[in-house]
This record gives sequence, C-alpha cells and structure tokens, in this order.
Amino acid sequence: MTSAAPALIRPATPPAMGAADWLLLVALSIVWGGSFFFAKVAVAEVPPLTIVLVRVGLAAIALLAVLRAIGQAMPRDPKVWAAFFGMGLLNNLIPFSLIFWGQTQIGSGLAAILNATTPLFTVLVAHVLTTEEKLTPKRLAGVVLGIAGVAVMIGPQVLGGLGGAVLAQLAVLGAALSYGFASIFGRRFRALPPMVTATGQVSATSVMMLPIVCLVDRPWTLPVPSWSTVSALVGLALLSTALAYVFYFKLLARVGATNTALVTLLIPPSALMLGSIVLGEAMTGRAWAGMALIALGLIALDGRLFGMVRRRVLRIA
Repeated sequence: MTSAAPALIRPATPPAMGAADWLLLVALSIVWGGSFFFAKVAVAEVPPLTIVLVRVGLAAIALLAVLRAIGQAMPRDPKVWAAFFGMGLLNNLIPFSLIFWGQTQIGSGLAAILNATTPLFTVLVAHVLTTEEKLTPKRLAGVVLGIAGVAVMIGPQVLGGLGGAVLAQLAVLGAALSYGFASIFGRRFRALPPMVTATGQVSATSVMMLPIVCLVDRPWTLPVPSWSTVSALVGLALLSTALAYVFYFKLLARVGATNTALVTLLIPPSALMLGSIVLGEAMTGRAWAGMALIALGLIALDGRLFGMVRRRVLRIA
C-alpha cells in the first residue's frame, strides 16, 4: 500500500444509512457493550492507566499480526502517523483513562448512561466544526429521545447515584466529549482501509501510554491479577478494541460522525438483548419502553421514515 497523507473529504450532505450500515452499527454496539463489563471486572485489581495500556497494547499486537497475515502494510508518511497520534489521544488515551477511573467510583450502568451522551456531544461538535453535519431540531430531538430511552431502560435506581461521585461522573462526560471530537477528527482517515486506521491509532496510543504507566503505576510492582481479570483484559483488548475499531472506522468512512456516534445509544439495549437470548434473562416492561424511546430517537435521526410520511401527506393534501 502506498502511503499518503490522510485527506478530509467533505460530502455535500450527511450520508444516509442503509441496512448494511445499521447491521454494522448493531454489531459494533454488541462488541463495545462488553467493554463496560470487562472494565468493571478489571478495575477491581488493576489500576485504570495500566488497563488502558493493556487494552491498546494487546489490540495493536493482534491487529499488526492480522495486517501482516493479509499482506497489508502500515503507511510510513509522518503526517499520517501524526494523525494516528492525534486520533489515539482523542479516541483512546483520554476517554479510556477517564472512563476506567470513573468506574472505580460509579457503577457500569451509570457509566453507560453518561457515555450515551456521546451522540449529543458529537452533534454539537459537528455543528461547530463542520459544514455538512449541522444541528437541526430533528437531530436534537433524536439524541434527546435516545438518551431518555437509555435512562428509562437502566432505571431510576441507577439515576439515584447521580448525587455522589461528581468528579467520576464528570470524568465519564469528559470522555463522551472527547469521543465527539474524535468522531470529527477521524473522518480524515477515509482514504485508508479501516484495519490500517484501527491499527495505527491503537499503536500510537500504546506508545503514548507506556511511559505514563511506567511513571505512575509502575506495573512491575503490582500483584499478579486473577484469571478472571486476565480474561476480562483479553476480551477488552481483542473484542471491545481491536474488532470494534475495525467496525468503527468502516462506519465512520461510510456514514459520518453523527451517525456512527449512535452506537452509544444501542449499547444498553444490545446488552439486554444478549442477556435475554444467551442467558435467558427476562426483559422487563421498563426495558421494552426504553428500547421504544431509543428506536424513536434513531428514526428521528435517520429521517427517512418521517420524510416518507410527509411526502405522502403532501400528496394527499
């Protein structure tokens, strides 16, 4: 593959999502949804910064091995690698560190609700920094409906935790804001294969995290973690990072930042559906109501159904 500086492509209008894009978004929500569970297991024994390093380091090793096996090469252009480091900072180092630290003080359910504000931040950041993804009443209504659906689904007992651990909650909200900036920044990688972009950003993050972890956590002095923690770290790295970022950059190139950010609204219902299908857990009425609100939000953001109904009404009138 010949190296080239990443080019930012500005389409005239935000791309619409087809059936394949929605399926990929659901798949991404499933593999990313596991990250909250894996992280909650890991933070009981491993410091947050070390978890970040293990997550991106193992993911980088796995993706580099896959690239070599399929005969793809990493770009050598310094400008491309500078962009990888920028993406790694916004999409990995900052949000992972903030979320994992936050989860030492708040539950994974509350963290998921706060993380579900990512589409709202993305819509706002895109409105300010782009010309083609401007804030509209339809988009704002869709995001608000989606966040309300996540809150209803997880329930009032989790919302009761909003009064404490304020810094931890602000940390997760800061992570959501960082993801919003990353979604806009990441559009410049459309000229690169998703596998290459995913590998580049986690490799760059590993390089940045290594000296930080050595100075702060001194991991060689930590006790050896249990097998359950090791398994959680491997799942976090291979499923919720390596595989997830291949899906993420493919979606980002195809449907834009705002649409890709919708994945955070789908993570809680995906986890509930998996629990129902795989573990036989019962779906409560609250869960169904929350998913209905999320579905309405996604329909509002997609816009095609409302547009079709409007055209038919105008034809009848």
